[in-house]
Amino acid sequence: MPGRGEVLVRVHACAVCRTDLHVADGELPDPKLPLVLGHQVVGVVVARGDGVHDLQEGDRVGVPWLGWTCGECSYCQRGLENLCRKAQFTGYHRDGGFAEYTVADARYAFRMPEAYDDLHAAPLLCAGLIGYRCLRMAGEARRLGLYGFGAAAHLIAQVAVWQGRRVFAFTRPGDGQAQAFARELGAHWAGGSDQLPPEPLDAAIVLAPVGELVVQALRATAPAGVVVCGGIHMSDIPSFPYRLLWEERVVRSVANLTRADAEEFLALAPQVPVRVRATPYPLEEVNRALEDLRRGRLVGSAVVVLRQNPRAAVP
Repeated sequence: MPGRGEVLVRVHACAVCRTDLHVADGELPDPKLPLVLGHQVVGVVVARGDGVHDLQEGDRVGVPWLGWTCGECSYCQRGLENLCRKAQFTGYHRDGGFAEYTVADARYAFRMPEAYDDLHAAPLLCAGLIGYRCLRMAGEARRLGLYGFGAAAHLIAQVAVWQGRRVFAFTRPGDGQAQAFARELGAHWAGGSDQLPPEPLDAAIVLAPVGELVVQALRATAPAGVVVCGGIHMSDIPSFPYRLLWEERVVRSVANLTRADAEEFLALAPQVPVRVRATPYPLEEVNRALEDLRRGRLVGSAVVVLRQNPRAAVP
């Protein structure tokens, strides 16, 4: 049962993220064990702990990666709760959503937009939120590169196009299906990650966990450009000549998300509207979903679905 400040959520759906693979493969240190993975959880509140007043039984909520913060440290006090040294993460330090029920801190359980059914709402909670924070860190870039056109890129590309930016999509070399998908979503250009774009980029977001792509993105970026690394885990970035960083280029990372990110993006997504490409899997096939993600067999997002609801997705 939920403790003080917590809610018990009956899980309807939980999207699959590459971070789930990093946790399962032991690439992120010191997970809670035993552990239930899954940190893009959509469900319904069925019980409340003491001190919970903003949520009621029956409310549909989403539970993201950032699952708890202390609220007292200098980072929390400065609006940088995503950097809280005591933070706990869903599906890593707290049991996640690949289960019938999960317990969440009520502060990090967000009401989900009615425009999306559970299947299509779940990927908004990490692919969408982390992608949105990356987009914000890219500044006012008009020519935006997205390296790794998967779950996050297919969502945030739509926001960028809606904002009037030109999107340049970089996929696995030779992945014509992903490149066609990117163009369908409004990308100005799509090609392999081993290619340079037809014109220099103002900013690039690296969403694939491949350190070599940071160097490739620097090569593609104009002076004063920004390269944003969006992954929680990435392979080592190889050495590169200083001239690629020179001319005031910037390399920065995005760590986790904040409640402000969630509130802004979940309000924005139906306005665009962001259309979610999702492939459903039953709970008993979660390992297949993880393997399909590992092997690059997905276009869009994989979502473990436990229950369906009647809400209509954004068309």
